[in-house]
Amino acid sequence: MDKALFLKNDLVTHIRSLPEDTKGRWGKMNLQQMTEHMSNEGFRWASGKVPNTLHTPEEHVPKMQEFLRSEKMFRENTVNALMPVEPLPLRNAGMPEALEELQTEIDYFFAVYEQEPDKKVLGPFFGELDYELWVLLLYKHSLHHLKQFGVNI
Repeated sequence: MDKALFLKNDLVTHIRSLPEDTKGRWGKMNLQQMTEHMSNEGFRWASGKVPNTLHTPEEHVPKMQEFLRSEKMFRENTVNALMPVEPLPLRNAGMPEALEELQTEIDYFFAVYEQEPDKKVLGPFFGELDYELWVLLLYKHSLHHLKQFGVNI
């Protein structure tokens, strides 16, 4: 599967296909919170809109990037140390607005790397990532959350 095309064209479609009251199989986020999380702690991080500092010891970064290149997926209930225990308050009026925001951030991510193909952006857990590694991370992150809400790709 072309992971970039999936992110560009299919991610929002899969989320939109779910009833708004779909419960997650794990975790505390509801569907809108997850959608907003993907916008902010996914695509905004990847485009560089939200600056980060490295939270992984430097010597562990190569192993973390090796994970991105592997076929391994995130485990259920993977903890993001930068997120609060309780989900963040909603930013958007509803799911339509959250989905529009997510698509806007996806489009912005791809536009950034079209303009600057050699750009690298620091991720808080995986270190300096180029376009290819961000696509791998965003794809794994997306599949993790789709699976959380019952969509298996």
